[in-house]
Amino acid sequence: MQFVRLAIFLVFIALMYITQRYWFLGAWHWIGAVQHPGLKTSLKAVWFLALAIFVAAFLDPMLGHFLPRAAGGKWIIAMARVWLIASFFAFLAVKLVGAVGWIAAAGARLVSAKDALPNPARRDFFRYAGYLAGSIPFLAASYGYAAGRLKYRVERVEVPVANLPKELDGLKIVQLSDIHIGDFMPREEVRRAVGLANELQADLAVITGDFISDHNDPLADCIAELSQLRAPLGRWGCNGNHEIYADAEERAQQLFAQHGMKLLRQENAVLEHNGAKFNLIGVDYQRDRMTRGPRGPMLQDIERLISREMPNILLSHNPNSFHRAADLGIELSLAGHTHGGQVKFEIVDHDISPARLITDFVAGFYQLPMGTKQDAKSAIYVNRGLGTFGMPVRLNVPPEITLLTLRSA
Repeated sequence: MQFVRLAIFLVFIALMYITQRYWFLGAWHWIGAVQHPGLKTSLKAVWFLALAIFVAAFLDPMLGHFLPRAAGGKWIIAMARVWLIASFFAFLAVKLVGAVGWIAAAGARLVSAKDALPNPARRDFFRYAGYLAGSIPFLAASYGYAAGRLKYRVERVEVPVANLPKELDGLKIVQLSDIHIGDFMPREEVRRAVGLANELQADLAVITGDFISDHNDPLADCIAELSQLRAPLGRWGCNGNHEIYADAEERAQQLFAQHGMKLLRQENAVLEHNGAKFNLIGVDYQRDRMTRGPRGPMLQDIERLISREMPNILLSHNPNSFHRAADLGIELSLAGHTHGGQVKFEIVDHDISPARLITDFVAGFYQLPMGTKQDAKSAIYVNRGLGTFGMPVRLNVPPEITLLTLRSA
C-alpha cells in the first residue's frame, strides 16, 4: 500500500508539472511577444511573482504551513488552490478542443484534396473555441470558492429503518459532518450552520467527524460552536480521519465532555424516546487502504456494543464501514468523509465525482442486505459535510445540514 500511495502521489506531481508547465510557458512566450520594453519587464516580474506564489502555496501543507495566514497569506493560498484545480481542467478542455480540431482537419483532408491546404476560418474557430472552453473551469472554480462552498443546504430525508418500534417512527436526527474549521471555514460560519440546525428542532444531534483539517486549526473553537446545538436527546459525535492526522482524538473527546456532549469512541449509549429505546454506537475513524498507519478489519470487536433488543444507529465517519455494519445487523449508519467529492459533473445522467475513487457510498442514502436476513435492509446516510479540504471549492455539491426522520421499514 505504501507503494500504491507513492505511485498516486508521483502521478499527481507529474500531472501538476505538465499542467503548470503548459500555462506558465505559454504566458512566458506571450510576454516575449510584447513590444513595449517597460510593459514587458513588468509582466515578467508578475510572472516570476505568480510562479513563486504558486510553488509556495503548493508546498505549504507539505512543509508545516510556513506561509503566514495574516497579511493576506490566507487569500494567497486560496487563489493558488483555486488556480490549481481550474488550470488542470482548463488544460484538459483546451487539449480536448485541440484534438477535435485536429480530427476535423484530418477528416477534411481525407474527403477533399483542396482541404489539404490550411483553412484559416476553421483554425480560428477552434482557437476561439479553445479560449472559451479553457475559461469555463476558471469561472466555475471562482464561483465554487466565492459562493458554492458556503451555500448551506438543508436536506430533509425520511429513512426507513428495520426493526424500528412504532414509538420511534418520526424520530428526528440532525447531522453535521466534516466541519474542517480553519482558513476557509471561519468560526462564524460554523455558528451559522449550528443556528440553521437548531431551527430544525431535531430530537437528537450528531456530528460525524473531521472537526479540523490539521493541528493548526482551532479545534476548541469548533467544538465550542457545536456545543450550541440543541436537542432533547443530546449532542453526540465520533472522530474522523483528520483527528488522527492532527493527533487530536483525545483532545476532541475532552472538549466534548467539557461542553456536556459525548464523543463516542468504540462506545455505545442507550437512549429513550416516547418510551422506546435505541442503541447509539460511535467509533473512531475506521482505517482503510487510503489511510496511513496500522489498520485492522472494519468495525473490529464492536459486536459487544450491538444490541439485539432494539435498533442500532452507528456513527462512523468512513462510509466504507457500511458493508461490515450491514453484515453485523446494524440497522442504520451515519457517515461523512467524502464531502460528496466537492466537485461533481453530470454526463449522460451519470454523476462524475472524485469521491467515487475511494468509496461506493459518495453521498446520500444507500441500503444493503442486513446480515443473514435477506428480507431486511441495513441503511446508511452519507452527509456531504460543511467544510472543504485541499481545494476550497464546491461545485454541484453544496455543503449539507441533514434532518433525518426515521420511519418503520
